[in-house]
Amino acid sequence: MSGTVKEAVSLMEVLPESDQNFVLEFIKKLRFFSLAVILWIIMSITMTACSPMQGREEAYSASFFAMDTYMTFTVYDDDAKAAREALQQAQEEIGALEALWSVTDEDSDIYALNHSGGQPVTVRDETAGLLSFAVKMAQETDGALEPTLYPVLTAWGFTTEVNRIPAAEEIEKLLECVGYDRVKVEGSLVTLEDGMMLDLGSVGKGYAGDRAGRILIEKGINSALLDIGGNIQAVGARPDGSDWRLGLRSPFGEGIFGTLQISDRAVVTSGNYERYFIGEDGVRYGHIIDPETGYPVNNGLASVTIIAGDGKLCDALSTSLFVMGLSDAVAYWKTHQEEQPFDMILVTEDRKIYLTEEIKGKFNLQKECKDMVIYPVTSSVAEGKKR
Repeated sequence: MSGTVKEAVSLMEVLPESDQNFVLEFIKKLRFFSLAVILWIIMSITMTACSPMQGREEAYSASFFAMDTYMTFTVYDDDAKAAREALQQAQEEIGALEALWSVTDEDSDIYALNHSGGQPVTVRDETAGLLSFAVKMAQETDGALEPTLYPVLTAWGFTTEVNRIPAAEEIEKLLECVGYDRVKVEGSLVTLEDGMMLDLGSVGKGYAGDRAGRILIEKGINSALLDIGGNIQAVGARPDGSDWRLGLRSPFGEGIFGTLQISDRAVVTSGNYERYFIGEDGVRYGHIIDPETGYPVNNGLASVTIIAGDGKLCDALSTSLFVMGLSDAVAYWKTHQEEQPFDMILVTEDRKIYLTEEIKGKFNLQKECKDMVIYPVTSSVAEGKKR
């Protein structure tokens, strides 16, 4: 995502089945809800469900604001001191990465590049590595992922929250300064053409989740769930060994449309249904921009959820496949699933669900959404069938 927050995935942590059902029923009664509200409900129940008196590892959480979004890290351990130290180190790592990649912090690598006047800049290894990954993904997605789109996002007001509809001439001019193929990364030396601007928001939170997860594992944490502004990073399974159960928010403003069971995976969703504005022309403009046109994506997709072991890959693909549209997204999965193993759930504006076969058995459609038609994605897309 280019400078966006991916807010489509809510989570249900270590709860008994009865409590999970309670949370689901509560959410379904709400037309609009925030991730923070769901987390508060779930965490309140979880802290009771995971008490040491029941012989389970206790839950320890840390909530904070970083990378322009709210994050909640929850770990499960029987050592309170170790759990809190692990949380503290994971939070500090997020802060360190934010300091490297902030577009507005004058001490960051990205700020230095964006104000380099076309001169080479020596950046930290983490920045060079993530930028190389972003450029590689831009190449593999034929520019659907575009790390140099920041000036266009700013013109639409999605980086300033002062939204407007830019003139066609302005967009055309700004697109002249967009192009991942003009970013040169040579070791730790990066050159960005004068007038261009980078933003690693499309992959930054995914990478941050990967790093935080590794730190927790290194500190001996085997069970944790990280909410990074809507990106979900699961470390291991639930304390009892079963899968985590996540609620996938409906892009139609109707609570959740299904639940997903995963362990040791990242889950990231992109869609234009939450961060948007209504223009003076009465049209709704979403925050995900098509790098080819400079206008918000409007291709019939409502949301794209990516599930994989690598958070930064999920981050990159959730946006780029949303930009591609249904047909190209399915084609990309078919040609890349072996070298880049990932699963996906695509929801279209006409309430169809396309999901890869491997994740089919882990996804459950809500009974209130039985009108939605599920199409398993295999080597060929099968006929849709209601579930």
